[in-house]
Amino acid sequence: MSYAVNKSDEQWREELGTEQYAVLREAATERPWTGELLDEHRAGLYTCAACGAELFQSGTKFDSHCGWPSFYESIRPEAVELIEDRSYGMDRTEVRCANCGSHLGHVFPDGFGTPTGDRYCMNSIALDFAPES
Repeated sequence: MSYAVNKSDEQWREELGTEQYAVLREAATERPWTGELLDEHRAGLYTCAACGAELFQSGTKFDSHCGWPSFYESIRPEAVELIEDRSYGMDRTEVRCANCGSHLGHVFPDGFGTPTGDRYCMNSIALDFAPES
């Protein structure tokens, strides 16, 4: 897929910290219960930490008790790219930023009690948060 934001690996390494680079560009996962946005409950907008693209509204965030920020839908279907992920012997759906291709997390069909039934399980370090003023 062609992305609006295209940077070299070297540019990404310079712009992102070591941990952010590992998650956003190498599809690593931050340790559960460690992300600073996990307990963020203010109204606002979640954006891609790599490129600033709008990804999730705070009103779609819910406590899934999984250790990572969870949302039941993206701000727009075209804001994220969903990719089949069969790594580590699992059958999952990876979520990437559609603007820059950065890895955000995975989506699972186990968001019980949510309007969509989905749980977008996102790495906190892959997101930035802008509270409403």
